[in-house]
Amino acid sequence: MAASRAYVAQEPARAAVDAMRGDVLLEFGAPWCPHCLAAEPLVEHVLGLHDDVQHLRIEDGRGKPLGRSFRVKLWPTFVLMRDGVEYARVVRPRASREVEALFDDAS
Repeated sequence: MAASRAYVAQEPARAAVDAMRGDVLLEFGAPWCPHCLAAEPLVEHVLGLHDDVQHLRIEDGRGKPLGRSFRVKLWPTFVLMRDGVEYARVVRPRASREVEALFDDAS
């Protein structure tokens, strides 16, 4: 599946995320965040190699419960879920290899 360019209009509840089947890449960040903007091409490249992965861009911030439930501290934070279980995460990647490493042990 191609990388999602837009942040979801309303963040899903944690229970909904935990119930998702298959591989889901959660991206926590903000549309104005320079680190998030820099990571966009990295994620697009990696998701182009993994077309079976659902990608959710979630705008994070104060009062946003989903990010807090995943203990997100810095943006962007990428969390790879498989059938509702966290497999791996990467924070503020600077190279596509760092994003690709999410999938190294998840096959």
